[in-house]
Amino acid sequence: MCGIVGYIGPDQAAPFLLEGMSKLEYRGYDSAGIAVFDGSKINVDKSVGRLNVLAKKVEMKPLTGNLGIGHTRWATHGRPSDANSHPHTDCTGKFVVVHNGIIENYMHIKEKLIAKGHKFTSETDTEVVAHLVEEYYEGDFEATVKKVLETIEGSYALVFMCQDEPDKLICTKQDNPLVIGLGEGENFIASDIPAIISRTRRTYILSDGEMAIVTKESVWVMNRQGVPVTKKVFEVNWDAEAAEKGGYEHFMIKEIYEQPKAVRETMTGRVEKDNSGVEFEELKWIKEDVTAIKKIAIVACGTAYHAGIVGKYLIENLARIPVEVDVASEFRYRSPLIDDQTLTIVISQSGETLDTLAALKEAKKLGSRVLAVTNVVGSSIAREADQVIYTWAGPEIAVASTKAYTTQLIIMAMLAIYMGSLKGKLPPARVRELCQELRELPNHIYELLEDVEPIKTFAQQYGFNEDVFFLGRSLDYAVALEGALKLKEISYIHAEAYAAGELKHGTLALIIEGVPVIALATQKDVYEKMLSNIKEVKARDAVVIGIGLKGDNQIEKYVDHTIYIPATDKFLTPILSVIPLQLLAYYAAVTRGCDVDKPRNLAKSVTVE
Repeated sequence: MCGIVGYIGPDQAAPFLLEGMSKLEYRGYDSAGIAVFDGSKINVDKSVGRLNVLAKKVEMKPLTGNLGIGHTRWATHGRPSDANSHPHTDCTGKFVVVHNGIIENYMHIKEKLIAKGHKFTSETDTEVVAHLVEEYYEGDFEATVKKVLETIEGSYALVFMCQDEPDKLICTKQDNPLVIGLGEGENFIASDIPAIISRTRRTYILSDGEMAIVTKESVWVMNRQGVPVTKKVFEVNWDAEAAEKGGYEHFMIKEIYEQPKAVRETMTGRVEKDNSGVEFEELKWIKEDVTAIKKIAIVACGTAYHAGIVGKYLIENLARIPVEVDVASEFRYRSPLIDDQTLTIVISQSGETLDTLAALKEAKKLGSRVLAVTNVVGSSIAREADQVIYTWAGPEIAVASTKAYTTQLIIMAMLAIYMGSLKGKLPPARVRELCQELRELPNHIYELLEDVEPIKTFAQQYGFNEDVFFLGRSLDYAVALEGALKLKEISYIHAEAYAAGELKHGTLALIIEGVPVIALATQKDVYEKMLSNIKEVKARDAVVIGIGLKGDNQIEKYVDHTIYIPATDKFLTPILSVIPLQLLAYYAAVTRGCDVDKPRNLAKSVTVE
């Protein structure tokens, strides 16, 4: 979710680039840089830290010229640093590129280029693109970019500059957003509309696989084979604040809709293309590394804790290793039985959660190896852990976590498959089946998000109730916990999640006429028992919204309303079943007039005890 800005026209490029990048700060970033052609060569200035650090450098030593590109970086490959900041150049400095996304096969390309004598100055995947342009260039910029696109694999929005052809910018996209702003005698490129809205409201929205040649006077769009594509002008009618949210009313709903992309990117380069397995390049474990683990402790807070509960089910079932899950704020106060045969997994979106960081240090003190799962490169938890797996969700602005949670679940699923496979607990056919289902998840999420009207209606009907109960068994119970938390934190409705089998042990006393109950029934091995629990609450006149799998017509007989999710492997259903619960919480909060993105008393990252 980095920010890209490009300019070609009669004005000085640098002021516009800096202004446009400032409009993309809401996306989150850890470094920034610009490249400007001064009439004879391309000059690059970049800096780790906030945009004002770069702006001061440019003020002291201006970059002049009418052609330029800028970038705000959210680190994925390589820690935040000046060297890893974009734009990236080749060995000669004649070719410059900015990039959002992930180049899956960058290491293979990098090794080949190094063997040919190319010198790399960063740890990033992006730098290979600049060197590829240098390697392939024979005097035709456009043809060179096409050849580069034939070589690279992954997700990207890319903008290229060439010192020998300074009358144009070339841009392209695959699974990452890119827009072109249409001006008079000038044109603009950006990863998001806020960067250009002050200069134009006429845009082309590029589609996957399209490439554009952008000059001062024209924009030519084509596919990768060079066949021209006719684009309709999209007129932006949002105000600047709405533009930051991509036209959505709140960041939370925008981030809910970003989940297919976040899930896909988190799997990128990790699920083998032939579905033969999962590979974590950052871990490089062998069988002995996994068999040496006698116990796993998962430690986290809030939503990440709920991801850990799902992780327990998955790892115990697929890798057959005992797992304990602890709330981080309690972990170090109970004298945990942790030793050098324990793997401690700490989960934190921000990587700065104080209680989780303290639990990490306690685990290390007791001799445990620590694996961090976080979304922020270079964060405190990432630095302190022995090894790190990054979720590639991109920055999450809303306080209530959505896409960070689903990407944490993806990591838990992939880690369970990875460990189970290494340990020999998962037959190859089962691994292949799970990997195939993983690959289908982004499409399933798209499908879920195509029709949210019934969920809106339920939220409007029941959004003014003061109590809501969530029920589930097995993995559905773990998801019920997250659903209840989402509803509580943004709508202020009192919501509780219970393991459905516990109803008779006290909870049933709370079920009265008209109280909404969200009942999850996606786990076939406990399905009949879950239906019995639904009947129990219906017998007390509760209003039941059932969450079931498509094709299950039985659940409809016992509930008042049904929300269906696409059928997938039972161990992956939490990644889908949580999404209707996120939407229910969101629309209930909207119905009640709550401040969705900034709920009262809460902060995005809890850095105090």
